[in-house]
Amino acid sequence: MQDKKPEMKHFVSKLIPPRPTFHLDMSEEESSIMKEHAAYWQDMLEKGVVVVYGPVFDPSGVYGLGIIEAENENVVNTMLSNDPAVKSGLVRLEIYPMQAILRK
Repeated sequence: MQDKKPEMKHFVSKLIPPRPTFHLDMSEEESSIMKEHAAYWQDMLEKGVVVVYGPVFDPSGVYGLGIIEAENENVVNTMLSNDPAVKSGLVRLEIYPMQAILRK
């Protein structure tokens, strides 16, 4: 008997920057932290955990967005808490469950 693969769920992660102008006026230290943040999520993308991620250029304020595939919200919370930008206190990440409809 084969082990049944757990059903994967999808979650939206929204990065809340520290200020509306953040994408335009990051300090060198902030930029360095955000490069670590991008590398962290790129690794998750390459592992197949993240479907897509990146900045959203909303005219009312730029924010980050990621679509994550995981067994449950606890797994996602662990990923978010290990994000270098979150660990540093620079940004805040919110997560929301999503009913994803994926291309076959």
